[in-house]
Amino acid sequence: MSGPVPCAAWVRRGVAKETPDKVQLSEEELKGLIEEAQDRLGDGAGGSDEGQTAGDTNAPVPGSSTKSSQNNEELSDHELDEYDLDNYDAEEYTGDLKLGDSLATLTVYGSNENDPYITLKTTEQYEQEDFLIKPSDNLVLCGRVDKDCCSLEVHVYNHEEDSFYVHHDIILPAYPLSLEWLNFDPSPDESTGNYVAVGNMTPVIDIWDLDVVESLEPVFSLGGKKKKKKGKKSLSSEGTEGHTDAVLDLSWNKQSRNVLASASADNTVILWDMAVGKPAASLTLHTDKVQTLQFHPFETQTLVSGSFDKSAVLYDCRNPQDSHRVWRFSGQVERVIWNHFSPCHFLASTDDGFVYCLDARADKPLFTLKAHDEEVSGLQLSSQIKGCLVTSSADKYVKIWDILGDRPSLVHSRDMKMGVLFCAACCPDFPFVFAFGGEREGLRVWDISKISAGSTLHLG
Repeated sequence: MSGPVPCAAWVRRGVAKETPDKVQLSEEELKGLIEEAQDRLGDGAGGSDEGQTAGDTNAPVPGSSTKSSQNNEELSDHELDEYDLDNYDAEEYTGDLKLGDSLATLTVYGSNENDPYITLKTTEQYEQEDFLIKPSDNLVLCGRVDKDCCSLEVHVYNHEEDSFYVHHDIILPAYPLSLEWLNFDPSPDESTGNYVAVGNMTPVIDIWDLDVVESLEPVFSLGGKKKKKKGKKSLSSEGTEGHTDAVLDLSWNKQSRNVLASASADNTVILWDMAVGKPAASLTLHTDKVQTLQFHPFETQTLVSGSFDKSAVLYDCRNPQDSHRVWRFSGQVERVIWNHFSPCHFLASTDDGFVYCLDARADKPLFTLKAHDEEVSGLQLSSQIKGCLVTSSADKYVKIWDILGDRPSLVHSRDMKMGVLFCAACCPDFPFVFAFGGEREGLRVWDISKISAGSTLHLG
C-alpha cells in the first residue's frame, strides 16, 4: 500500500524540457557532501568501539573447562540420528532418467543478441523513450509521504496514448503540504523556467527545477533565519525572514510573475518578491491558521484567502490593510478558488461539508451547497467546461456538479477507494481530466467524461 498524497499539481504540455538534465557531481562536490553528512551524523559512530568490546564477551575464556561442551555435542549427535542426515542429499530413484530430461541439453548463448528466444534484446531503448518528455505529455506533480521519507514525484501523463508513469522523484526535507507550478526564473540569463514551489511543515518554501533529474537541493528557497549583522548584539532570539510556522498553501501571480503568495499556520499571508528572495508584504487580517489562498486569474492585485477562523478575506494587494472585504462561514475554510468564467465570482469550501459561491462585490453568497458529509478538501473547476465543478472530501467521495445559473445539481458521485481524500487538481489541457490524492493508493488520474453507463455526463 502506497503512502498518502497530500498535494498535487499539473504542468501544461510543451513546458517541460524534452530531455531533462542530469546532475553531474565532481569529486570535490561529492567529497563535500560526504563530509557534510558525516558532520550531521556527528556522535552516531561514537559507540562502535564499545559495541565491539561488548560483542567479545561471548568468546571462550583461556583455561576454562570444555568437558560440558563435549557432552552437549555427543548428546546432540544422538538426537540427530533419527533424521539420517548423512543420506540427506541422496534422492530417491523414481524411474528411468533420460539424458534429454537433464540439464545437459540446455544451450547457453554468449549474449541476448544470439538467443532466438529473447525478443527484448535490451531495455536501454525503452528506458530512453520513457526518459524523453514529448510535447504531448503533461506532467503531474504530487507530494508523497512514506514511512522513511517524503518525496516529490514527477509523473508523465499522455492522454492520447493513455500512459501514466513516474518519470523521476525528488527527496524532500519535510512533509509536503502544497505545490504550485511557476515559470519565473530569478537568474538574468533565462526568461522562463519549469519550477515548482513546495510548502511543507517548516516555514521555508523550496523551489525545485523540474527539468533537472537527481537534484539534491532546491534552486532557491524563500524564508529562514535572518543573517545577523556583525557587531550587533541582541538579547532576543535570532529573528526569521518570512513565516514562523508551516506553509499550508501557495499561489503564483501569473500577471506579475515574480510574486508568490504563501499561507501559513502562523496566521499570516506573505507576498514574496522572488526576484530578490524576500517578503514584499505581510498580511495579518486572519486570527487563525491560513489554510488556502489564490490570486485572481486576470487581476494582478486581487487575492483571496481562507482561514481556520471561519472567514475568507479579499485583498487589494496595492493597499491590503485598508482595501479588503471579509466573509464569515459556518466552518473553517478549506479551499478557495476563482471562477475563471465569471471573474467576479469565487468559491469557498468548509470543513463542515459546505461549498459557497460568492460575488466579490456582494456580502451574501450566490448559493450555498451542502456538498459532502465531511470537510471538502478538494475544490476544482474544469479548465474549459463552464459550470463543471468537482469536489473531493474526507468522506472518501468525489462528486461532479453542474453549477450553471447558480443552481447547483449533482451529476455523479463516486467512492474513489482511496480513503480520506486530500486534494484535487484539474488538467489545464484536458477539461475532464482530474488528479486526486488520498491517504492510500497514491496519485490517481480520472477522466470524468468516461463515467460508466447509467449516469451520463451532460454539462454546459
